[in-house]
Amino acid sequence: MKTTDGTDGQKRRAGERAAEAVEDGDVVGLGTGSTAAHAIRAIGDAVDAGLDVRGVPTSFDARRLARDAGIPLRSLNEVDGIDLAIDGADRIDRDCTAIKGGGAAHAREKVVDAAADRFVVVADPSKVVDTLSHPVPVEVLPDAYTAVERAVAALDGEPTLRRAEAKDGPVITDNGNLVLDCAFGRIDDPTGLARRLSPVPGVVEHGLFVGLVDTAYVGTDDGVKRLE
Repeated sequence: MKTTDGTDGQKRRAGERAAEAVEDGDVVGLGTGSTAAHAIRAIGDAVDAGLDVRGVPTSFDARRLARDAGIPLRSLNEVDGIDLAIDGADRIDRDCTAIKGGGAAHAREKVVDAAADRFVVVADPSKVVDTLSHPVPVEVLPDAYTAVERAVAALDGEPTLRRAEAKDGPVITDNGNLVLDCAFGRIDDPTGLARRLSPVPGVVEHGLFVGLVDTAYVGTDDGVKRLE
């Protein structure tokens, strides 16, 4: 369920602007997706020029890209903290509440992003909305997905098991779990919905990022807009 409506130029401007916030000696959370990829490449260029950083990737793809870019990597367990996390979003409202999980990496992303002193979202204008209404990805234990489907339906949501695009069967996360894309229509109370989803047995993590984003850099055709 990846969302790729923005142009590559818009994404590149956002990613490169976020990379400029990385300072020498930082531990950086490296997000997943096409816009975060631009930030990773820009950080790699800075490392090549002498910047001393360590990256904590949030997914297999982020790890592979960061390695290719020459960024020294650590796991979350190997660092004392994260100075800055940079990640994309499927949707973000003007209060900087985000929906993530289009790349099925939101569980690891949330752990890394929540551990960061600062969390910056990079996005293109198509991701910015007044009110969230995008389906919320929910990572679930494989043996529990039907029970979680019933719980989501009880919350007036419509769950859909995410199917793989290049093989038969469902999407499997890096953690070995399944993803339900849960449509709730207009989400007027993302905080309340997050609180109702979190305790559902079988839910590993949902894609509502409430109260976590410090700043969003939104790339445009001629610059970058900042949301806080």
